[in-house]
Amino acid sequence: MSSSKTPNIIVILADDLGYADLGVYGQTGFATPHLDGLAAEGVRFTQAYANSAVCSATRFALITGRYQYRLRGGLEEPIATNGKGLGLPPEHPTLPSLLKAAGYDTALIGKWHLGRPPEYGPQRSGYDRFFGNLGGAVDYFTHKAGVGDDLPRDLYEGDVPVKRTGYYTQILADEAVAYVRERAETPDKPFFLSLHFTAPHWPWEGPEDEHVSRGLKDLFHYDGGNLETYGKIVGALDAAVGQVLAALDRGGLGDNTIVVFTSDNGGERFSKNWPFTGQKTELLEGGLRVPTLLRWRQRLAPRVQPQVTISMDWLPTLLAAAGVAAHPDYPSDGENILPVLEGSAPVHPRQLYWRYKSQSQRAVRDGDWKYLKINDNEFLFDVAVDQRERANLRAREPEVFERLRRQWAAWDQNFLPITDEVFTHGVTPDIQADRYVPDRLHRAAVLGAPNGTR
Repeated sequence: MSSSKTPNIIVILADDLGYADLGVYGQTGFATPHLDGLAAEGVRFTQAYANSAVCSATRFALITGRYQYRLRGGLEEPIATNGKGLGLPPEHPTLPSLLKAAGYDTALIGKWHLGRPPEYGPQRSGYDRFFGNLGGAVDYFTHKAGVGDDLPRDLYEGDVPVKRTGYYTQILADEAVAYVRERAETPDKPFFLSLHFTAPHWPWEGPEDEHVSRGLKDLFHYDGGNLETYGKIVGALDAAVGQVLAALDRGGLGDNTIVVFTSDNGGERFSKNWPFTGQKTELLEGGLRVPTLLRWRQRLAPRVQPQVTISMDWLPTLLAAAGVAAHPDYPSDGENILPVLEGSAPVHPRQLYWRYKSQSQRAVRDGDWKYLKINDNEFLFDVAVDQRERANLRAREPEVFERLRRQWAAWDQNFLPITDEVFTHGVTPDIQADRYVPDRLHRAAVLGAPNGTR
């Protein structure tokens, strides 16, 4: 069924959710009934990528529709303490600013992580209102970006610090439900809501774990967490999404509201990224492939969608759905995939590119081919049949390997260089026992040994 009425739009962004962390994608350790239900009513993507393997970089791409490497703040992996003064320039057109100019009410509830006031902020980049945290992570109970009685809470309503009591995921759900209820009272004015949860980002605290919060020594929480706790964090996220979806239906808005659910990058320590290898901060598929769902009852039939897509596609796609033109001076690097979703255009190959400073990583996805470079090691994979990225076809397909290698180098020339000042974060052997650096002398000796002696 079609309608000429302008759709409402909600983009729900999880933080560090793994590809298989939802039941509909293969999670069996815990249940995600509300997100599985969203998938059953909408489009479930099997080849959706994040623009980066870390959070703030992807958020630049999501809100601008462009490769994050066009902006200095987008180079950071992620924006951290030493990134003071970096952020999303207020003059840059964004998805909320373009929709706002077209008559939408716009709101961000949750995580911003694109620069701090007074230079930057949600309400300087197109959002009419903001409730949430400005930085990259907060404790679920104290709502602070660190540990210590003297630290302020990173929780704001607009530019004003506020205090709330409770589990942060639930606080955001309550705010979003209230916003939807308010918008239902003025149904003739469309709305755009960015609902950006911090879950399931560390620290490892479920809804009943306030005692864990009181004993934290560091927000990274390297000495905590387990699969059971992680399941409770994702379960709370699932329940929160369910509350928002129920509010839409109660307000009569469910049919003509586009709901997008995705993650800012691949999963972390306790995520299930199967069948992929790698995780957050890595350009292996596990660091980039993300669960992605879209529901638009009024216009799109439920289906499983194999179209390759990426975070920056959402700006041109959602603008097209809303009948809003992009800014002519800031063309999107993404693609409007609405024709594919509607069935008027075929599923087709894409060329996507990534770079990541830690471990000098590079990657290209061209059709089913993937070029990957980690430090001095280079690989060629057919990710359609080798999802684990185990069979290096570099020697077998030298022409494809060299072509993709050259493509990456040519693409890279169009963007800001990664300099010594750019911050990066990676997984190191002191953090995770399954990430290791082999002894180079031992490796050289083994590789140089005669056949049959290794």
